[in-house]
Amino acid sequence: MTSIDMIKAAATRLDGHARRTPLLGSPFLDDIAGRKVLVKPECLQHTGSFKFRGAWSAISALAPETRENGVIAFSSGNHAQGIAAAARGHGISSVIVMPEDAPQLKIANTRALGAEVILYDRATGDRDAIGDQLAKERGLKLIKPFDEPQVIAGQGTVGLEIAADAGIEKADVLVCCGGGGLTSGIALALAEQAPGMTTRPVEPEFFDDVTRSLASGKIERNERLSGSLCDAIITPQPGSITFPIMQNLCGAGLVVTEEEALRAMVLAWLRLKIVVEPGGAVALAAALFHPDEIDGDTVIAVASGGNVDPAVFQSAMDRFAAD
Repeated sequence: MTSIDMIKAAATRLDGHARRTPLLGSPFLDDIAGRKVLVKPECLQHTGSFKFRGAWSAISALAPETRENGVIAFSSGNHAQGIAAAARGHGISSVIVMPEDAPQLKIANTRALGAEVILYDRATGDRDAIGDQLAKERGLKLIKPFDEPQVIAGQGTVGLEIAADAGIEKADVLVCCGGGGLTSGIALALAEQAPGMTTRPVEPEFFDDVTRSLASGKIERNERLSGSLCDAIITPQPGSITFPIMQNLCGAGLVVTEEEALRAMVLAWLRLKIVVEPGGAVALAAALFHPDEIDGDTVIAVASGGNVDPAVFQSAMDRFAAD
C-alpha cells in the first residue's frame, strides 16, 4: 500500500524530471466563487497532465531487469502519454491500450512519444483483460493508471506541493477524480503535511462512482462507460487500492454538469491563461459553481490536465466566452 514515505521517495525520484507547478489565482474567479480560489495547474505538467508524475514514479521504481523489457498501460489518453514519455525518458519501449473514442490529439501524442498504440471499443472491450494478455504475451510490465501503489505515490507529490505552497492551514482541496489515483495520493500527502485541509473528489454527472461509493460505504459502478466530454476521468468504478484510502481520508464528493465543466474550461483560459480539458476542469467547476457545498474562505482546485481537442475547446469558447 502507498504510504507518505513512498510519496516522499517518489518526490525525490521526480526531482529534475517533473515540473513543480504553481498555485494560480484571479480576483475574477474569486468573485464568482465568493471566496479565494487557488488553482494547481497540472495542465502545465509534462505531457499536459499530472499523469507524468505517477508514470515516472512507477517506471523509476522498477528493478532494472524488469524495466528493460518494456512496459504496457491502458488509458484514455493522459496516463498513456505519461507512460510513453516516462518510458522514452528511461530508454525503454511502451505499449498503450487506448479506447477508440479517445480524443485524437491524445492518440496522436501518445504515438508521437514513441508508444505502440492498440485501440479498443470502450463500450464492449475489457481493457484490463487486453492489457493482462499483452503483458503476458510480450513479457511487459503492466502499469495501471490508478490502482498501483507507485503511481499513487507519484500523484501524491501534487499534495506535497500544495501543502508547501498554499500558505494556509485549512481549505477544501478539490480534485478531478476518475479511479482515484490522484485523489488518494493527494489525500495521503495532505493528511500528513496539512491535516487541516480536506481532499474532496469531483466528478461529472452520470459518472459519479466515487461520490456514490463514499456515500454508500462500498464500491459502486457506473452504468455508462462512455459518452462524456470528460473522458479523461471516466472509469468503471473506484480502484480497490484507492477507494479505502479515499474512504478513510476524503470528504464528500461533488458532482458537476458537463456544461459547468466547459464553462470552467473557458474561465481558466480567460482569467488564468491556461488550457484545461473538460475532465481536468471539473474541480474548478465545483469551486466556482457549487459554493454552498464548500467550506472555508479558500478553496484549492487541481486542474488535472489540458489535453483537449481544438474543436472541443473552440466550441466551448464560442458558447461561453461572452458570458
